[in-house]
Amino acid sequence: MKIEEAIEITRLDNGVRIVSEHIPHVASVTIGVWIAAGARHESAAENGLAHFLEHMAFKGTGRRSAEDIAKEIENGGGDTNAYTSRETTAYHGRVLAEEATTALDVIADILRDPKMAAEDVELERGVILQEIGMCRDTPDDIIFDWSQELSFPEQALGRPILGAPETIAAVDGDVLKSFMGKAYAPDRLVVAAAGAIEHDAFARQAESLFGDMASAPGGVSEAARYHGGERRVIKDLEQAHMIVGLPAPSYREDDFYESKVFATLLGGGMSSRLFQEAREKRGLCYAIGAHPSNYLDAGLMTVYAGAGGEDISELMEVIGRQLRDAALSPQQEEVDRAKAMLRAGLLMGLESSAARCERAARGVLLFDRVRPIDEIIARVDAVDADSLRAFGERRILNAEPTLTLYGPVEAAPSLDLLQAHLAA
Repeated sequence: MKIEEAIEITRLDNGVRIVSEHIPHVASVTIGVWIAAGARHESAAENGLAHFLEHMAFKGTGRRSAEDIAKEIENGGGDTNAYTSRETTAYHGRVLAEEATTALDVIADILRDPKMAAEDVELERGVILQEIGMCRDTPDDIIFDWSQELSFPEQALGRPILGAPETIAAVDGDVLKSFMGKAYAPDRLVVAAAGAIEHDAFARQAESLFGDMASAPGGVSEAARYHGGERRVIKDLEQAHMIVGLPAPSYREDDFYESKVFATLLGGGMSSRLFQEAREKRGLCYAIGAHPSNYLDAGLMTVYAGAGGEDISELMEVIGRQLRDAALSPQQEEVDRAKAMLRAGLLMGLESSAARCERAARGVLLFDRVRPIDEIIARVDAVDADSLRAFGERRILNAEPTLTLYGPVEAAPSLDLLQAHLAA
């Protein structure tokens, strides 16, 4: 079936892009600003600034206090939020249609005129340091940061989104404003909306709020360089944690969809190879799964599992052999099932204005257009056992893996054994 999408895009002279999707028969609208500025746009000394800025977003502006910001949105029954990733920072909210102009005005205000009061910076510094501490105390959080660092060593893409205590300790309002001035350049901004919205009026308001932004040099963005290797952190925990990492395609590479299908059939659900073999048949672990992460110029496929220390050796064998078997002999039945799961996820996302808004914003950031759902589904449907086998031989069997271990892992096998299982 053909999916109808009412998407319009306006490009301002200064580079700001405005995108909206009208969704009939809904009463609400999701509105936000997506910025191509995240952890990978920071220098080593700036690590954590993009995330720190997100924390400061709702602390007050030149004409609104933090309480004013909250009340203006919530008086109309809406809500706002923000997040930081390795390549993006987003500020967004969902409100009833009649509150859309207020929501966009508030978001523009916090981006254009943040107060950055010293007392607020100090308050959020403490909150972020607690957040870093909580992450380090959570094994299945910190091991993903270590795996990322191991895969992309000594580069921005490998550093943690939250930053390090020593960089957070050096932050003040001037540092934040300086980073914001260069990272939040107009050609990196996408103003997006989805729901009960009329594009022309939305674009006019967005232009009045962002059209006078001056161009800026932009932040650091070094090319990604994947590197295999091993990291083992021994600690007295109840469970051993393991991540096997492999390089994966970027968003823009031709075999991006093969990587999504491969990760899904390998470890994307209860019917996946890893779940069935490691948990259902052998009872080696409670949690296991494959997680693809894709970036502008690189990607990383991780297989995470947590198990008793005595089971890590067998679990590593299962992961290595399943990776190899899935690469060499994917069955059309499991390929079709994985494609159905991906297709359903795309279509179910259309039922959420928040998901549609983010899809539109990210599409414009990545491709300068919103690719139609029908086009994406056609790309997923084009994957078959033969194309997946070619992907596996090229990307999986010839890759140099990473191995990250945490917990009671003194006796766990080394990376060499994992590579032997992959090659067996």
